[in-house]
Amino acid sequence: MTSHRSNPKLPNLNGWNQPKPRHSLGYRTRHQARSVVVSVVAAALVFVGSAAAMTWYDINHVIDDNTISIIPQKSGSTQNTVVDPNAGQTINILLLGQDTRSGEENKALGGPGEAENHQSDTAMVLQISADRSYINLVSIPRDSIVNAPSCQTSKGTIAARYDVMFNSIFANAYAKGGDLASAGSCTMAAVNSLTGLDIENFVVADFAGMRDMVDALGGVDLCIPVATKDATTGINLQPGMQHLDGTTATEYARMRHGTGTDGSDIMRTTRQQYLVKEIIKEALSKNLFTQSSQLYQLAKTALKSLNISSGLAHASTLVGLAMSLKNLDPTHLYMQTIPVTSWSKDINRVVWASNADDVWEKLRKEVPLTQADDTTSETSSDSSASPSSSDTPSASDSASASATPNETVDPKTGLITRADGTLIDPNTGGIVNKKNGTITDPTTGQYLGIADRYLNATVCAVNAQE
Repeated sequence: MTSHRSNPKLPNLNGWNQPKPRHSLGYRTRHQARSVVVSVVAAALVFVGSAAAMTWYDINHVIDDNTISIIPQKSGSTQNTVVDPNAGQTINILLLGQDTRSGEENKALGGPGEAENHQSDTAMVLQISADRSYINLVSIPRDSIVNAPSCQTSKGTIAARYDVMFNSIFANAYAKGGDLASAGSCTMAAVNSLTGLDIENFVVADFAGMRDMVDALGGVDLCIPVATKDATTGINLQPGMQHLDGTTATEYARMRHGTGTDGSDIMRTTRQQYLVKEIIKEALSKNLFTQSSQLYQLAKTALKSLNISSGLAHASTLVGLAMSLKNLDPTHLYMQTIPVTSWSKDINRVVWASNADDVWEKLRKEVPLTQADDTTSETSSDSSASPSSSDTPSASDSASASATPNETVDPKTGLITRADGTLIDPNTGGIVNKKNGTITDPTTGQYLGIADRYLNATVCAVNAQE
């Protein structure tokens, strides 16, 4: 039976009859991936506070000012897909942080390097739930070895490649096509192929965008667990809760050394996740009635600092989505790095672990990245019925095992304390380091994330949000 919504003669108002096309044409983008949620929340507050036509025109002008087309990777719809935030649909977005020295601002923040060299510094899959009650955010290490499918660029096709670093997909596509449309399109096609997801929107970012976003917020508070000094970035921070400006926060997010950890790219990814969460909390804390001017500047800065695909790059869409997220509980922002293990051919590289697909399965089934969710537990039970290639318990198995009647989650830290004193993150099943809050996979020892509530509530002794 055909729904009246699928009638091609009816106008596709705000995407209401959209058939979920795979890779539609015509995306726009805007710099600084890691703060996309901040931008839409801020945009909502701005428009609620001031509905003036000039404000609307100004924001739309900023959106229209930086347009980049995406190259379709499959046959299908060629019309712009407009995300309808009120339609009860799950929204998947690929966030890409661009490591480039193009422009004086990026050169100053990024340090030595060629302006023509465009790398994907950060890659995260953002999933906003259909009921807007939670957000999943999964990081993909840039050094992970993957198989890249063939893809279309502005200037031709790139053939499929095997056993390549993930961030080379972005770099090669940019080199071939000469634009962000090619780089973003090919990376999104690869992520869809690797994960089985149907991501239709992407965001691209650079160093300067992150700095400007944090400065527009008035800075951000981060718990620095240990004395942190890095000669490369110039970072020199003492332990404790620190208020960082845009430049310092950006350098802290991209530094590798001086934190008392292994200096790996995966460790850096965990700090980026922590920074994202604190930025979102800061944006949500802004008062609409007393800080409307700052919120307006924040929204405008965000839009100038982001490269947003056309499914999101409409003022009405951003406002609607932001309004639906305005009551989001920051504790329902679930973040982790995709599980990885060392690559047999090169100890300096990693491959996705056997339990990585457990994470993508949750996103495919549109459930939270937490073992505490009833639906997720059912998913885990279903998965356990399938034959396993290994008798070694995965991180997700460990999380399920930890959620026993005798082990409860501390409402202050969000963690489980076992009888032997070991701290367990109930969402990932990872083991939490008491000194710096890092979460590691109990099987591989690789970093999964940072226990932000634990850091804030104990290491830096401030009140964690309930």
